[in-house]
Amino acid sequence: MGRFTRNELEEAFRIYRTAADRSSETGDWAIWASIFTEDATYVEHAYGEFHGRQEIEQWIVEVMKPFPHMRFPVTWHAIDEATDTVVFEVRNTLDHPTQAGVEFWFPNWTRIVYAGDGLLSYEEDIYNPARDGNRVVREWLKAGGKPATPRFLPMKYA
Repeated sequence: MGRFTRNELEEAFRIYRTAADRSSETGDWAIWASIFTEDATYVEHAYGEFHGRQEIEQWIVEVMKPFPHMRFPVTWHAIDEATDTVVFEVRNTLDHPTQAGVEFWFPNWTRIVYAGDGLLSYEEDIYNPARDGNRVVREWLKAGGKPATPRFLPMKYA
């Protein structure tokens, strides 16, 4: 059995989603990074592995610069009380620049580990950025989407 109850894990997941939503609304991705422990690990298969809240924050703030308002709606989630883990799918979503309700998205599976006090000690994202991410961003750009910065890391979308 893990250290936390199902209710605590559900609350941790709510905190995670709220932080992601606030970051997307404001464009301030430091909000999202603040829910990690000082010694957290983040595994992102396209970008690498990050250690500690500060390194996670530096990475997420930089990588989200072109798309500060990208959204991450959750389609499903599962709680594993034995490992204090939540596994879920999000849709990495860019809204159409002119047509309300039209979205460009690709799926991403994520695993987070809760550490207590509203903080996460681990996150791992599983998706195919070379195929899915590039396709979605190309479609969004073709529809008139404009990145907030000209720099895309590390993938090329054009």
